[in-house]
Amino acid sequence: MLMRTDPFREIDRIAEQFFGTTTRPAVMHLDAYRDGDHFYAAFDLPGVDPDSIDCTVERNVLTVRAERRRPTGENVELVAAERPMGTFTRQLFLGDTLDTDRLEAGYDNGVLTLRIPVAERAKPRRITVTSTAEGNGHRQLTTA
Repeated sequence: MLMRTDPFREIDRIAEQFFGTTTRPAVMHLDAYRDGDHFYAAFDLPGVDPDSIDCTVERNVLTVRAERRRPTGENVELVAAERPMGTFTRQLFLGDTLDTDRLEAGYDNGVLTLRIPVAERAKPRRITVTSTAEGNGHRQLTTA
C-alpha cells in the first residue's frame, strides 16, 4: 500500500492556484517555432486519449481541447490523485501569414504537434528591378 506524508501542503495549495487542480486543470504547455516554410506548435498532453483531442480553427484563432480521465471500474480504488484530470483548453492567435487551410496535426508519445505552412504571400521573394532606355525618366518594377 502507498503511504504519503506531506509537510509541504501549503506550498502545494499555492501551486494549485497557479497551475490548476483536478477540477480546474492546468494549462497545456506548448513549444512554438518556425522551421523553414512551416510553423510548428507542440502541446504536451501525456495520458490523453487521441480520440478526445479536438482542434478547430475559426478565422485566425486555433483552439485545442483535450480530456484526460481517471481510470474507472468496479474494482478501481484511487490511492493517490496528483495528476490533473478533466478538460484542457488552449487558444493560439495565428497571424495572417499562415495557411490554416493546410494545417496538419499528429499525436505521438503524448505530444500533439501541429504543422502549419507559411502562406505563399508571406514567403520572402526577390524583387527584380529593370530599367527602360536611358533618358525616358521612369523605371518598371517587376517581381520574380
